[in-house]
Amino acid sequence: MEDGRIIDLFFERSEQAVSELERKYGKAVKALSLNILGDVRDAEECAADTYLAVWNSVPPRRPEHLKAYTLAIARNLSLDRYHGSRVQKRNGSYDLALSELEGCLAAAGDAQTELEARELAEALNRFLSGLSKEDRQLFVCRYYLAQPVKDIAARLKVKSSGVSLRLFRIREKLKKYLEREGLIQ
Repeated sequence: MEDGRIIDLFFERSEQAVSELERKYGKAVKALSLNILGDVRDAEECAADTYLAVWNSVPPRRPEHLKAYTLAIARNLSLDRYHGSRVQKRNGSYDLALSELEGCLAAAGDAQTELEARELAEALNRFLSGLSKEDRQLFVCRYYLAQPVKDIAARLKVKSSGVSLRLFRIREKLKKYLEREGLIQ
């Protein structure tokens, strides 16, 4: 079913909307949550919470890109759950992905104001738009979707070491870019 029709079902308040959303994007939602949380049950609960959040927000919103909208909600809910349970247990895979970016980006609590965070987000978007399509996809898969390097490598049919090297080079470019922009020292 097309995204526009699914959104129409949400506006009609038809429960079929949730079923269609799950059928179309459920695998991506669960994979994203699992990448962040590292626990199947937590990922499934986050997926259910995601569908409820979409139900509660559409309407009044009419997302332009349903998949991106749904994945953004899933990511935010997964991160909230991750940070809430971080004291109790850690997800080595996601912690590793975050630690890879530490040399480029300040921790969320280090931002002085929301304006600085917005400037950083805009600079990151400009940086990503200057990358090749392949490098941009690598960056998003690793640092937004939290996919393990080995999974990215398998999908691309290359060695994990090659993906790691490309990600390292992208991080180095990002660090230099942010230094030139005066956003990090």
